[in-house]
Amino acid sequence: MRNIQFFSTDTDDGVVSVVAKTGPGEHRTIAQIPIGNAPRGGVKFTKDGRGFVCNTSQNTISEIDAVALTEIRRIEVGHGPRGQGLVPGDKYLLVSNSGSDTVSVVDLELNLEVHQIPTGRDPRHMGINQAGTIAYVCVWGDGYISKIDISPLAHGNPEQTTELAQIPIDREAHPYSLGIDPSGARVFVANTQAAYVTVIDVATDETHRVDVGSTGGRGVAFTTDGQYALVTVENSSTIAVIDVATLQVTRHIPTGSGPRGLVVDPGDKTAYITNFARAGMMSADHPQFAPNSLTMVDLTSAPLDRDEGTFTYEEITVGYGPCSVVMFDLDTLSETERQRRLRRADTPA
Repeated sequence: MRNIQFFSTDTDDGVVSVVAKTGPGEHRTIAQIPIGNAPRGGVKFTKDGRGFVCNTSQNTISEIDAVALTEIRRIEVGHGPRGQGLVPGDKYLLVSNSGSDTVSVVDLELNLEVHQIPTGRDPRHMGINQAGTIAYVCVWGDGYISKIDISPLAHGNPEQTTELAQIPIDREAHPYSLGIDPSGARVFVANTQAAYVTVIDVATDETHRVDVGSTGGRGVAFTTDGQYALVTVENSSTIAVIDVATLQVTRHIPTGSGPRGLVVDPGDKTAYITNFARAGMMSADHPQFAPNSLTMVDLTSAPLDRDEGTFTYEEITVGYGPCSVVMFDLDTLSETERQRRLRRADTPA
């Protein structure tokens, strides 16, 4: 039996909802973890189950425990934290501060912000390459991607991190979030105010545009085999499916109202999407899902390379204003580690 949990960041409720998955079609909400005010972005988990999420209105990040399902502490960062990137090795966390126009470097051993990297106006979500040497940050207000050298972190020198380049998108496009494809060759950027996804060639920093038919790009994920990029398009309530090799949109998958965050479970190739809209706004040709819910789409139930057939869906209600969703596999933790965490949660502070 699988022991998978999904963590939905519910902005309006100030909680992280936890949905347990024990098998296909077997989902239940098991907890809502109270955290700070106006949480944004997906929870970033270390390998040992420490999770971090931004509290945008309180200038902090909350640490939550994947086993005990409780908030552990809050760490002060810059103003208006929105996005995060966990550096490989789990010693450092990067946090974009939309109000400070900076990226914080948080030392996860000290549980302390140790440096701020200046960026352009209103940085949002980010991605970090597998080597842990480069961070790509969406600078929403100035319309570019900040390419930051974070290799000094491997030597314990956060103050030496520097911006290498500003990769232009478009000032009016407002790049919101991004994903680095599994091969590491391309970066896919979702733009909230442009009807296209921007694709960056990692080797050259050259950009390409992929028309997705509507504004409102929000989240980026990839199929398990890395063949397709999946981009939530909030204004059309769809997922745009993009062939990574050809950069062609092969189809649009209908979702619930206002999709934002998404993640793919590689175990059974199911996509999980947060429906952010506060009210149902679906047209007749869309599935009639409730607002404030998590939609599950079986990616194997219809072809991804052509607009043929209909997909199989499920849904489960979460908190109000769900903006992001991430997955954590509890089976990656030993039973000894799980019990240790539960004992710690039961011990009075």
